[in-house]
Amino acid sequence: MEKIIKNGKLVTDSEIFDADILIRDEKIVAVGKEFNESNAEIIDASGKLVLPGGVDAHVHLDLPMPGTVSSDDHYTGTKAAAFGGTTTVIDFANHDLPSLIDSFNVWQEKALPNVAIDYGIHQNFTRFNENTLKEIPLLPKMGVTSIKMFTAYNGRMRLQDGEIFQAMRVAKDEGIISLVHAENGDLIDLLVAEALAAGHTAPVWQARTRPAWGAVESGFRVAALSFSAGKAPLYIVHMNVKEEADMLLYARENGLPIFGETCPQYLLFSEKNLEQPDGAKWVCSPPMRSEKDNEGLWEALADGIIDVVSTDHCPFLFDGTKPILYEGKPYQQPGKELGKDDFSKIPCGLPGVGDRMPVLWTKGVNEGRISPTRFVQLTCTNPAKIFGIYPQKGALLPGSDADLAIWDPNKIVSYGVKIAKHRTDYNLYEGTELKGFPEKVFLRGSLIVDGDNWLGKRGGGHFLKRSRFLG
Repeated sequence: MEKIIKNGKLVTDSEIFDADILIRDEKIVAVGKEFNESNAEIIDASGKLVLPGGVDAHVHLDLPMPGTVSSDDHYTGTKAAAFGGTTTVIDFANHDLPSLIDSFNVWQEKALPNVAIDYGIHQNFTRFNENTLKEIPLLPKMGVTSIKMFTAYNGRMRLQDGEIFQAMRVAKDEGIISLVHAENGDLIDLLVAEALAAGHTAPVWQARTRPAWGAVESGFRVAALSFSAGKAPLYIVHMNVKEEADMLLYARENGLPIFGETCPQYLLFSEKNLEQPDGAKWVCSPPMRSEKDNEGLWEALADGIIDVVSTDHCPFLFDGTKPILYEGKPYQQPGKELGKDDFSKIPCGLPGVGDRMPVLWTKGVNEGRISPTRFVQLTCTNPAKIFGIYPQKGALLPGSDADLAIWDPNKIVSYGVKIAKHRTDYNLYEGTELKGFPEKVFLRGSLIVDGDNWLGKRGGGHFLKRSRFLG
C-alpha cells in the first residue's frame, strides 16, 4: 500500500522546502506535490518537519566488559534509537576469536535476530598476525567496509604503530576505511598506576589520567601512519579535544582523506561533572574535557571541520545492585558501582543513542550553533556517505529507503530516564527541557514509533551490506 506524507516541510543536508513524499513498499518513490491519493494512506505532517532517519555510526550493543555487560542489547538499544529519531546504527564486532571472519560471524549471529532498526557492523581489528592481515580483504564481500584499531588499552586491544600501518595499507587497497581510537596508551597506564598508588580513586581521576594532549598526539601519529600508507582513508572516533579538530583540519588540508566524529557528551559536559557525587555516570573513554574543548568542538562542527555526531552509546546501570523494570520485566547487571573504590574499574560508557538527535536539535539548532541542514548533515547524511550506505540511508530522495522522522519543532519535553527508552537507570540530561522532538518514525516505510507507542519489533531490522570507500 502506498503512503503519502503531506504538508510537511522537508529538511535535507542542503535545503528546506515544502513537499510531499510518496512511499511505496519500503522506498521513497517521489518527492513533490499533487500525488494520486485515491488508494494511499495519508499522513498529515502540517506544521511539522520531515527529516531523514538518523544514522548513528558508533554504538556498542551487548558489549562484554570486565565483570558485566553493557545494559542495552541489540533490541533495547535499537528500540531506544528509534524513539530518538535514529533508524540506522553501526555496531562494532569484537575481535574475540583468532579469526577475524569467525569473530564477525559470531557477532552477526547475536545481533541479527534482535535488532529493531537497520544496522551495519564495523569490525574491530585487535589481533594482528599474518593470518588476520590476510582476512581483511574478505570483509567487503560480507558487507563490512570499515575496521577499527586502538592506540590505547595496552595488552588488550592496542596495536603497535607498524601493525596499524600494515593494516591501513591493506585496507586502502580494498576500499576499507580505518577507524582509530586515538589515545596514548603508555601515558594512560603510567598515570593510572601513579594515581592509584597515591590513593586517588574518585571518578574524576579517570579523566586526569587520560591526558588531552595524549589524544592529540595519537591523532597526529595515526594521521602520519595513514599518509605513509599511501593516504589510506582514516576516521578518528569520538574526538573530545579542541586541538584534535586543529589536527584534523591540518591533515585534511595536506591531502589526507580524513574524517572526524564527536559525541554530544563532549559538547555539553566537562571534567567538572566527574567531580560530582554521582560522577561515575559520566565515566567514558575518552573522558570529558574542559569547557574550552566544548566550545572548540562546537565551532569545528559549525565550520565543517568535524563531520559526524555519533554517540559511542555503551550504557551501564549506575546502581547495578538493584533491578530495574524494562518492558514490564526486571533487569539487573553489575554497573558503575563496580568502581566505587577504584575509578579504573568503573565500566566506561554512557547511554546516548536515543538522546542524540533531540539533544543536538535543542542545544545546536535552537541555540543557533548549527543550522537545520547542518544538523541533517551531521546526524544523517555524512555518516551514510562515509560508511557506504548513501543514498539508501540518510536522504529523502526517490529510491532511498523510506526511513524518516516527522519532527515537531515546537514540542517541549522535560527529558530524562522516564522519556528515554534506554535500558538503564539514569540519563545524562535528566530534567533538561528539550524543544523539538520526533513525533512519528518510519523504518523502510513502516511506522515504528508513534508518539509514546512502540510499533516496531525485535528482529525487524535488516543488516546493511555497505559499499567500499570510494573517497
